[in-house]
Amino acid sequence: MQTLWHDIFVLSLPVAEKIIRPILVYAFLIIGLRLAGKRELAQLNPFDLIVLLTLSNTVQNAIIGDDNSVTGGILGATTLLAVNYLVVRFLYDHERLDQLVEGQPDVLIDGGRLNQANLKRVLLTKAELETAAHRQGFASLADVDRAILETGGTISFFAKKPTPDSSRHEELLTRLDRLTNDVATLQQTVVALTKRG
Repeated sequence: MQTLWHDIFVLSLPVAEKIIRPILVYAFLIIGLRLAGKRELAQLNPFDLIVLLTLSNTVQNAIIGDDNSVTGGILGATTLLAVNYLVVRFLYDHERLDQLVEGQPDVLIDGGRLNQANLKRVLLTKAELETAAHRQGFASLADVDRAILETGGTISFFAKKPTPDSSRHEELLTRLDRLTNDVATLQQTVVALTKRG
């Protein structure tokens, strides 16, 4: 029974190593994901999702080493959470460094036109962009005025706004439909009154 508790709580690695390992892996992942691009974070296709899922499993041993104790796991997780908190707080106060780490948003559609250069640079196909637009309720890319791949990997879509001429045209068509319905109702009333009279 004593070996059970020993295996659960006693570290088999030095505490300093349990702290340094997650910090090194965290730094590597920040750099790796920055170099891989925002597309990995967006999970635009099954391959991107597979990469993210296997990435965590791949670096697991680098974080925990030869230690499978609960104490070691808690220490590693606490280190990751603390490092992330400190990095986020630091980047919040240093906007230029934050932009260097996170990058800039990429405009994928501007004025209803695809930006092929940016699509190619972020390795995003038109079909993947259409799928992302469908998820946000757009019937097609023809309805999109602007699309931006944000630094966090999400794609923001902005709908085309009707021009004043097209709005006026729609308003006139609506009024014409109402007038047509009113005339039809009046005709039916006249026919009914003529039959009675």
